[in-house]
Amino acid sequence: MQTPGIPLEPRPTGAGVLIVRNLRSGRDVIRRDPADVITERLPDARVHELAEGELLKDAVARALAGDDPPSVLAVLGGDGSVSRMAHLARRHDLPLLVLPGGTFNHFARAVGIDDVGTAIDALVAGEGTTVTAAEVSAGDGEPVTVLNAISVGTYPQVIAEREDRMDDMGKWLGGVAATWRALHDAAPVVIGREGRHAKVWSVFISVGRNAPERVAMMQRQTIHDDLLDVRIHHARGSRLRAVASLAFGRKTTALLRAVRLMPPESDVERLVVPELDLSVRTSEGSASVYVHDGELEEETPQGYRLRCRIVPDAVRVYAPASAARAD
Repeated sequence: MQTPGIPLEPRPTGAGVLIVRNLRSGRDVIRRDPADVITERLPDARVHELAEGELLKDAVARALAGDDPPSVLAVLGGDGSVSRMAHLARRHDLPLLVLPGGTFNHFARAVGIDDVGTAIDALVAGEGTTVTAAEVSAGDGEPVTVLNAISVGTYPQVIAEREDRMDDMGKWLGGVAATWRALHDAAPVVIGREGRHAKVWSVFISVGRNAPERVAMMQRQTIHDDLLDVRIHHARGSRLRAVASLAFGRKTTALLRAVRLMPPESDVERLVVPELDLSVRTSEGSASVYVHDGELEEETPQGYRLRCRIVPDAVRVYAPASAARAD
């Protein structure tokens, strides 16, 4: 798809830019802290570090209510922080600058930003693009912006278990322990759609069409595709296959498929739709949770309704011109 970029106001010194740092995001241990790069290249930007317990929306609200409100909202953090800032950028009709500072940085990579320097280059040059997003709401909750993907079932259960163990074991070991437990205790969820109900291991909903061989879709593949790509893994196979299906790297997925650990195509239903309305009910004793862009949300144990819809041209993002051309 050939989609031109859009011009955004160049900010060569960072004037008018609010950068919020989330130090609680997972760190990429290979890269050094970009604070010096930001200070050197954007001396006039306002940098705010989130304090313990401080919410991103509150920090932005205070800045916008001040005498010199920002004209650009920037965030240094992982995908969860980026999606929350994108939601605020939409609400206040401001462009978004993404400074990758998390573990995977899925959205940053989708818009061609591999590091903080590349993001600053786009800001200085005034290069940008509009990006399709999704909105998700559960129960009577307000819709929130999603940039990559939404998930129900085994993956959120693993994330919930990992969160419970992080204080004692850390993120990596907590994840290993959570995966091990899922191999023994993972339980299907029951979803309902258009009057039909099914037991499933997982549902993944990607913003834009995704790689056809994947079940677990964590990173979007396009930035302007105005459809949701849905993968429903029906609970016909083992827990081992349920956990194996969570692999999202191409090489890992190919290896697991070669040794017949991935679910067969007949177990995975695919939908490509502009919106999706599901009822979700978990098994007794399982966490009633879902995940969007890595953010865990807890819902009522009795079940909940999950509604997703695509939002074309949802966010203006500073990004290299090549990102729009390559989509």
